[in-house]
Amino acid sequence: MIHSLFLINASGDIFLEKHWKSVVSRSVCDYFFEAQERATEPENVPPVIPTPHHYLISVLRHRIYFVAVIQSEVPPLFVIEFLHRVVDTFQDYFGVCTEAAIKDNVVVVYELLEEMLDNGFPLATESNILKELIKPPTILRTMVNTITGSTNVGEQLPTGQLSVVPWRRTGVKYTNNEAYFDVVEEIDAIIDKSGSTITAEIQGVIDACVKLTGMPDLTLSFMNPRLLDDVSFHPCVRFKRWEAERILSFIPPDGNFRLLSYHVSSQNLVAIPVYVKHNITFREGSSQGRFDLTLGPKQTMGKAVESVLVSSQLPRGVLNANLNPSQGTYTFDPVTKLLTWDVGKINPQKLPSLKGTMNLQAGASKPDENPTINIQFKIQQMAISGLKVNRLDMYGEKYKPFKGIKYMTKAGKFQVRT
Repeated sequence: MIHSLFLINASGDIFLEKHWKSVVSRSVCDYFFEAQERATEPENVPPVIPTPHHYLISVLRHRIYFVAVIQSEVPPLFVIEFLHRVVDTFQDYFGVCTEAAIKDNVVVVYELLEEMLDNGFPLATESNILKELIKPPTILRTMVNTITGSTNVGEQLPTGQLSVVPWRRTGVKYTNNEAYFDVVEEIDAIIDKSGSTITAEIQGVIDACVKLTGMPDLTLSFMNPRLLDDVSFHPCVRFKRWEAERILSFIPPDGNFRLLSYHVSSQNLVAIPVYVKHNITFREGSSQGRFDLTLGPKQTMGKAVESVLVSSQLPRGVLNANLNPSQGTYTFDPVTKLLTWDVGKINPQKLPSLKGTMNLQAGASKPDENPTINIQFKIQQMAISGLKVNRLDMYGEKYKPFKGIKYMTKAGKFQVRT
């Protein structure tokens, strides 16, 4: 299975390594560095790189490459899922998953990796089980460990490890019993010059925060479960019940966890929540170009489009841009030629626009192609796919919990071609 794990930062330095079965030389990462040099963007590095004696399987999260070294053939998605679990665990323990946070908590990192993988095979990957095994670092605990020489490793085996429900510890008690679910959808789309959708798909997740006493058994039903394609469940979900009735039935882990992730790829089901009117022109023989951009909401069911950020990589020949935003602020980097417009919240009554001129180098030829526009946005209390939770019921316990559902749509790779 997994022999070694290397953590590589944005500068290409290996700042942490962990070996399980046998020590693999750092030189194996040279194949990864070669692939990194050939990639145009950091995220374009191939996730699976074959070498004469190993396979390198990697993920990029928070500007850090997590590179696993495999000696025999295994399902790549199995390793990729484990690497994502490692990142999520670090984020849960340290608040952020950065190079500085990992270096500051290097002892806890090695303790976690030792528990998450046993002889190269995944063992304990549930956050609440790991927190019983290895206590999260605090300032006081770090000081005590430094003085006494003790570690964060717990003295007792987690109760959940011995039960038929390994993701939930026994004897859980809360004063306030709560179950919150966040439906978060990310829309990836490419819109052509005329405003037609070339491709559009939705990646969705349902994240849960469940703090319930005892051993509750929950069922979650949807108004329109047939929307969900390509669904990936948390191990707690009873898959046969889902296949038969399209109802999620599960005994939840204690605390935060991802209940499911899903994919909606039918373009007729993907509504595009914003539209762009654009007029970006460069004239042959002229040292000036015209830039005219207007944004507006579309098919948002009255919900506000917030945190809008527009960016565009202008041609190399552009020296500077003299633009006038009707809302928000813009910046233009004359070195990288990146134009960024921080719009904020779109007001449907007064649509935000960015208009002005671009100055080109004297004698420069007309650019071969117009720039593309990348948009980031968020829409609260709306799932763009139309997915809605019908009801949440609890069995096995007599108290009545507080339940809450929240929806959010945000842009993934949302690109408009001009």
